[in-house]
Amino acid sequence: MNPAAPIQATFDDLGTSLADVTFVVLDLETTGGSATDCRITEIGAVKVRAGAVLGEFQTLVNPGEPIPAFISVLTGITDQMVARSPRIDSALPAFLEFIGDSVLVAHNAGFDITFLKVNCERLQLDWPGNQVLDTVHLARQLVTRDEAPNHKLSSLARLFGATTTPDHRALHDARATVDVLHGLIERVGNLGVRTLEELRSYTGRVHPEQRRKRFLAESLPSAPGVYVFKDEHGRPLYIGTSIDIKRRVRSYFTASEQRSRMAEMVRLATSVTPIVCHTTLEAQVRELRLIAEHKPRYNKRSRHPERAMWLKLTVEAFPRLSVVREVRDDGATYAGPFGSRAVAEQAVAAVHEVLPLRQCTTKLSRKGTGAACVLAEMGRCGAPCTGSQSVDDYARLARTAADVLAGDGHVVLEALDRRLQSLAAGERFEDAAVVRDRMLALVRAAARAQRINPLAVSPELVAAAPTPAGGWEFTCVRYGRFAGATVSPPGADPRSYIEALRESAEHVARPSAPAPAAHPEETEKVLRWLEQPGVRIVEIDGSWTCPVGGAGGARDALEPMLAAAREVTGFEESTALRRRAG
Repeated sequence: MNPAAPIQATFDDLGTSLADVTFVVLDLETTGGSATDCRITEIGAVKVRAGAVLGEFQTLVNPGEPIPAFISVLTGITDQMVARSPRIDSALPAFLEFIGDSVLVAHNAGFDITFLKVNCERLQLDWPGNQVLDTVHLARQLVTRDEAPNHKLSSLARLFGATTTPDHRALHDARATVDVLHGLIERVGNLGVRTLEELRSYTGRVHPEQRRKRFLAESLPSAPGVYVFKDEHGRPLYIGTSIDIKRRVRSYFTASEQRSRMAEMVRLATSVTPIVCHTTLEAQVRELRLIAEHKPRYNKRSRHPERAMWLKLTVEAFPRLSVVREVRDDGATYAGPFGSRAVAEQAVAAVHEVLPLRQCTTKLSRKGTGAACVLAEMGRCGAPCTGSQSVDDYARLARTAADVLAGDGHVVLEALDRRLQSLAAGERFEDAAVVRDRMLALVRAAARAQRINPLAVSPELVAAAPTPAGGWEFTCVRYGRFAGATVSPPGADPRSYIEALRESAEHVARPSAPAPAAHPEETEKVLRWLEQPGVRIVEIDGSWTCPVGGAGGARDALEPMLAAAREVTGFEESTALRRRAG
């Protein structure tokens, strides 16, 4: 054998063997979710190589500002604990020395690394630029929903049998992440991943069975519309939309599709049915209707639009609030729809918080010959059942409640605001959080009802949007329900296409207002299309108005106040904190 002859490199020679990589698995605790506005309160890290622990780093950090109460509840770190701890200007240099040139690992690494970079910049320290590995990214590709309900650190720690239970303390969470990292490395090792470079670029390999299904896309049209994956019995597994059905379906058989549930779905699919549509909106509406009809197991959203609930103020001598499934033409005042009964009941509780409406379900006579209930004794009901409250006196309360449901709820919302501030000032944070959530449920529902009302009560609306080719796409909407669509070519007279659309569009019966003739999600999708730039209303049988000072304005005004309330109560973490809390 010629010793000078080139020798083919082994797979391990193409990168840094994982056995030779030094990882520093880190975790931070902070005063909030914003790296620019919040501060680090604790740093914890574990240095490992080849499965062995080489060292640990842990320090509390004095943030130089009070720690919010809800953060203390979440992490257990209080102002007293950090009072004598080092500031970040001494803790961070020590930590940078500890990590050296190792590969940094964190669960939701973007959160921790952003905080470190921002603090380096603030202290005028050079960020060393270490390679970063995110265990959340790996877990999303390697851990199926059948194994764990989600990819939070707590769930993965249980799955991989971590010796340390994560509890929102930095070193404990870092130790748990070490065990998760080793479990994930073991899994990719079984798939042939041996180097750091492969691990960092791992995107999930296409299963051979998934790749073999590419023939399902060959006969599909390159046109906009809906596609339906079906199993061997013809049952829909998954329903989606695309501007190019063939190209989109092809992507399910490549590495670009990284959702584990979709890979599982493709393995079960035996056919794909295309439904070509005139416009994107038509495809989106057909998708919603098909999902609601068939409830495919691999679609997560829009499977149960029939579960929408409405809030009703009954029509009787002494009206009361009731949660109902349908809107009837009975003269009652309605608000909604709500996504669930629980949210609707929150809105009811918000009104009851400040208006002493009766809460009993008994039909009361005008004379009031019954006995008082506990709520009357507590002063939360005027006791019309006993005759203590006349029909006229009670009617004033009912009119205020009706105004709230109609969107003009400033009296009730101001009272709820005062109640919220009072609870927060008394440090009754949990009660304040309950009131806050009830307010939000109430104002969102009223705003939603007002938003879709112009469509829901209009017998017909025809709107147009320009197409990229220079023509027009026309949509006909009747009582909030998509009734038909067509497209005119460039240079054609659009009037003939509009008339043909109106003649061929679906006949829609008048619904009971304020409910539209379609599921509210469909009406809202149509409304979002109408609000897009370039879309114009061509004809309308009805009116297109929204009341001045309505619930939409109240909702927008509430958002800053609710954001402040979240900081005070601490019972609704920011998006970043919810991601971080795993």
